Parts: sequence; structure tokens; C-alpha cells
Amino acid sequence: MQPRPFAQVDVFTATPYLGNPLAVVLDGTGLTTAQMQAFTDWTNLSEATFILPPTHPQADYAVRIFCPGRELPFAGHPTLGSCHAWLQAGGVPKTQEVVQECGVGLVKIQRNGGRLAFAAPPLRRGGPLDEADVQLIAKGLGVARSDILHHAWCNNGPQWRGVMLGSAKQVLALTPDPQVLQGLDVGVVGAHERGDAQFEVRAFFPGNNSLAEDPVTGSLNAALAQWLMGAGLAPEHYIASQGTALGRSGRVHLDRDASGQVWVGGDSVTCISGSVVL
Repeated sequence: MQPRPFAQVDVFTATPYLGNPLAVVLDGTGLTTAQMQAFTDWTNLSEATFILPPTHPQADYAVRIFCPGRELPFAGHPTLGSCHAWLQAGGVPKTQEVVQECGVGLVKIQRNGGRLAFAAPPLRRGGPLDEADVQLIAKGLGVARSDILHHAWCNNGPQWRGVMLGSAKQVLALTPDPQVLQGLDVGVVGAHERGDAQFEVRAFFPGNNSLAEDPVTGSLNAALAQWLMGAGLAPEHYIASQGTALGRSGRVHLDRDASGQVWVGGDSVTCISGSVVL
């Protein structure tokens, strides 16, 4: 057991405690997978990360990402939060972009002032959902089938099923049934009529007859942007709001560059810094 530098970062917000929190152990050397998993479970947060020396010559650092019960090859808010903590701890990237090494390989991260943005990984599966899935999702969300205007697979690791409703107001009014949605990861999006955000997003993880909702979800917003922009349902630059239904105020900045690469950006703020004994 030894003290290790630690930070708890709020991601996709510039205001502390209104985004999605992340535990970051800034020196994970020597820890076993079991020790990392045990600490993650203890934090009671959606994810914890462990910074390690890179093994790839182009990478600035390596990170292992855990959620309760398992390790993840990639996740959005842990990517931005880990990079924020690494830079604040004195990390110096080799080039203008930060290069993170993780389970899916190398992930590029751009810096725009205090805001960071990661390059969205390619979709592993896209295209429309099966009609049976759409009807099941409509039932689980408590809406009519006709209320789902568009739908698509948004699988970029997590097997998101994305559906678009007619408005942000309808998205915010949802009270899903976890028993009906059991085993499905569902992302819901609807357009705002006004305000700084063009879309409202909610992310549901039903399981064990209970419903978990993520405050702000990088992987889902990445996949939604690739779908919506590709289908002409969203502009090449927009802001998504997420977490409103949970009392948060997450803001995700989505941009598609000239090469077609989608970038997923947001502010991060450190709420706790110090050391943790592991």
C-alpha cells in the first residue's frame, strides 16, 4: 500500500458538480487488475481510470478504464477527464495533440484552450434497428411507436441503440420501464427549440429490474453525432445537453472536420485533488 496522486474530475462541465464525475489515479504502476477493479467499485462512481506509462512510442500516456464490475476498452468522459488530470499534473504531450493509449488503441485528443475533444472511434455497427427492437424501446420509454422519428444502431464498443423523438421536451419527460428495456442500452435524443444546446440527450442502462441513467455520456454522444450528421439530421457543429433530468448541466460539443472525423469535446474541472492509498 502506498500513497498515489489522485484527482476527482467533473467532465463535460465548467461548473463543479454539474457534469459526470470521474476518479483518476495518476500513478497506477504496480497495481493488479483486481486491485484497480476493487478501487473502482469502492468509489461508487460510473468510472475510474489509472494512468500508466505508455507502451506505444506515439502515446503520451496509457490509461486503463474501469466501471463497476468490469474493464472498458474505451469510454468518452474517462478519456477527457484523464487527459485533463494528466495535463494538470504536469503532463507534457509530445506533439500539439495529446495521444492516449487505451484498450482500443491510440486516441487523439485536441486542446482548444481549456476544452478537450477526442476523436470519435469508428462505429462498429450502424444502420437502422430491427422493427421489433424499435417497438420494444417505444414501449419501454412509454411513448407511441410513431413518436420515434428515426432510429439507428450506435455501437462504438457500447452497444447503443439510438432513437430520436420529436422534441427535447419529450425526451425530458420520459419515465422508462426498466423491466421492458432489460438488457438494452438506449440513447434518446430530441431537438431543442431554443437555447445554447441544439439537442437533449439521455442515456439509459436498464438491468436487474432497475434503471440507471448516465449524467453525461461521451461514447453515446460520439455515436449519435456520427449517425445524425451522416443522416443529415444534425449540423456538422452542434452542442448537446445531457443530465438535465438528473439535476446536472452537461454540455457536449460535437464537430465534424473537413476529413469527416467527428470530435467530441467538453470542459472538465477538478473537484478533489490529493492522494489515495493503494
